[in-house]
Amino acid sequence: MNNLDASNHTTGRSLYLDDIPVLKNTRYGFILGSPSPHGTIVHLDLSAALSLPGISRIFTWKDIPGKNDIGGIIPDETLFAQDTVHYQSQPVALIVATDEPAARKAMKLIKIEISELEAITDPRLAREKGQLLIPSRTFRMGEISTAWESCDYIFEGRVESGAQEHLYLETQGAYAYPAGNGCMKIHSSTQGPSLIQKVTARVLDIPMNRVEVDVARLGGAFGGKEDQATGVAVMAALASYLLDCPVKVTLNRGDDMRMTGKRHPYSSDFRIGLTKDYRIKAFRAVLYQNGGAAADLSPAIMERTLFHSTNAYFIPNTEVTVHSCRTNLPPNTAFRGFGAPQGIFVIEAAIAMAAAEMKIPARFIQEANFMKENDEFQYGQRAKDVNLGKCYAALDRDFRIEKIEKEISSFNSQKTIFRKGMAVMPVCFGISFTNTSMNHARALVHIYQDGSIGISTGAVEMGQGVNTKLAQVAARVFSVGIGKIKIETTNTSRVANTSPTAASSGADLNGNALLIACNRLLERLRSVAASMNNCSIEEIAIHDETVHKNGSPTDITWEQLVRAAFLDRVSLSENGHYATPRIFFDKTKEKGNPFSYHVYGSAVITVVLDCLRGTYKTDRVLIVHDFGNSINPAIDMGQMEGGVMQGIGWMTMEEVLFSKEGKMLTDSLSTYKVPDIYSAPEVVECHPLEAEGPEPAIFKSKAVGEPPFMYGIGVYFALQNAIKSFNPAWKPDFDAPLTPEKILMRLYAR
Repeated sequence: MNNLDASNHTTGRSLYLDDIPVLKNTRYGFILGSPSPHGTIVHLDLSAALSLPGISRIFTWKDIPGKNDIGGIIPDETLFAQDTVHYQSQPVALIVATDEPAARKAMKLIKIEISELEAITDPRLAREKGQLLIPSRTFRMGEISTAWESCDYIFEGRVESGAQEHLYLETQGAYAYPAGNGCMKIHSSTQGPSLIQKVTARVLDIPMNRVEVDVARLGGAFGGKEDQATGVAVMAALASYLLDCPVKVTLNRGDDMRMTGKRHPYSSDFRIGLTKDYRIKAFRAVLYQNGGAAADLSPAIMERTLFHSTNAYFIPNTEVTVHSCRTNLPPNTAFRGFGAPQGIFVIEAAIAMAAAEMKIPARFIQEANFMKENDEFQYGQRAKDVNLGKCYAALDRDFRIEKIEKEISSFNSQKTIFRKGMAVMPVCFGISFTNTSMNHARALVHIYQDGSIGISTGAVEMGQGVNTKLAQVAARVFSVGIGKIKIETTNTSRVANTSPTAASSGADLNGNALLIACNRLLERLRSVAASMNNCSIEEIAIHDETVHKNGSPTDITWEQLVRAAFLDRVSLSENGHYATPRIFFDKTKEKGNPFSYHVYGSAVITVVLDCLRGTYKTDRVLIVHDFGNSINPAIDMGQMEGGVMQGIGWMTMEEVLFSKEGKMLTDSLSTYKVPDIYSAPEVVECHPLEAEGPEPAIFKSKAVGEPPFMYGIGVYFALQNAIKSFNPAWKPDFDAPLTPEKILMRLYAR
């Protein structure tokens, strides 16, 4: 089945935040950001700006009726800077005006005096100075202190992984207006409507039931609108509440890039020990997470880094520590993979170094250490339904890895200015929010008198196709055509207390809640049909919009059945609540069963490198992936291709740069490069693994949002192998992204 939104997207009819017709007397908000990355506010003079025509009001922290706090996990982030600014472009004030020209003119007239303080941008330096967002955490397994004695090889190294700009097509934005009786309605481009509802109530000092948040769809998010949409929405609501008129706040691209956090950069050290038969006996890593100036989602992201720090491998003795470091950068935040890619990159770098020193392909070490059934993850969970070995075997069968290696070796032996490289990238990714309490969802279903169906859930559609999958759930349960189903906007008044649409769990959580509601309604309708046919409910089924009795169709249509139920005063509305079973985690012991299931896959990636220019192209990305019983292969394949491309971008060209003083240097599309059509691999071929999916996955269709991103990591190591072929004297280091400039330096390093 096609994505329900495909036609409207491609013809421009899909409605986003900026397509909402504005109400009369709407005002527009523009954020004044700090010019300094760190300092004390000595003086703020708004008088000249306020005297301009068209300026309604300028809001600062002094105007907040409730708490000046928008922190989601930790209350350490202000809506507006109060006495101190902690990063450049931190919001200091909101200018509300009749139009943008007036606001821009006013912004230039605001006088702000700041007494400069030291700005820290390096997480290692922050750690030295004791600047941590939260206490450090460590995962341990086995006896790491003595395990080194049984190792034949021990290698140590350092890994740097950079930030990444979300660059969603639709920037951060919100539209708020009074809804009567002291209530506010907010249209927001957010992944977390309930978080905005909660924080708005906190800032305005009103109950949550007076705040309604509505989301139609997002023009992309990738995690960047899970927490960071909150500030913009609350500013719009604050201004609207105090001015008693509609207020819209939408960031332009430059402001969005400067004001919002990115994927967390990490700086890491590792030590890895192996035996002669390539078994990893011991692995120790220390990772310094650059969290930025406030916690945002750093604590949860740090946790997932720990969960995925050994990727797809069973290592009997481990010790992995993450320090979440406070720096003077915008608070970094969720991004596809949520900290897992950073941890996975470190273990893959350690394996790559070991392989280079041992003069063997890295895949020998990878294959020797794959997770197997009932192996223990370092967080205590036992591996179940492990399809990793099956994926790798199918990858080798379908694409013949050794043959690819020989072809590359033959090509490189010609010693032209071009070199090819290859890498294998296995993936093991856990599905669930690692915060157990967030693994729940609700769904509200109405069947109308004419047989049409309305569905409300907590899932936010942001291009990933979750609305299509939810419609498929209802269509399958009721056995009706997809045209009878409408997925409503995501609204906190219809479905309350929702978790954000994140962690690749949107379809699983909301789909299972929807399944519960639909099944209850189906039982009621079958009972009505049984009465109409003078038989037991066990004899009744609904197929293709027709009532069947004992396997044979009757003359009762779906519409007639619904009408009969309505006339008989049978409820045609139902709520479904779902909480993921059998998951838990004890942070005092750092052990538990945090994931509902794991997604597995393997890829072989080849690249072609121009050794004269340092430029490259990804030649082939060949994948065998464990989709389970995919509910929608077309959507899942689209997520696969998009995730791969985003991972390639992170590892190669997407370089976020700040000056030592904390000024962002890559704040436009002329200075920040994302993959385009010319960067796409020549071939992306993905074969689904033939395997049954797990019960917690909706209709056993495994989550697919984040795992594909990890395949892009393999491009880094393929490029390294191509460099090594041209320059055998070069010893691989691990500094991502591997831009053409960095490649050129390594091609001719001695």
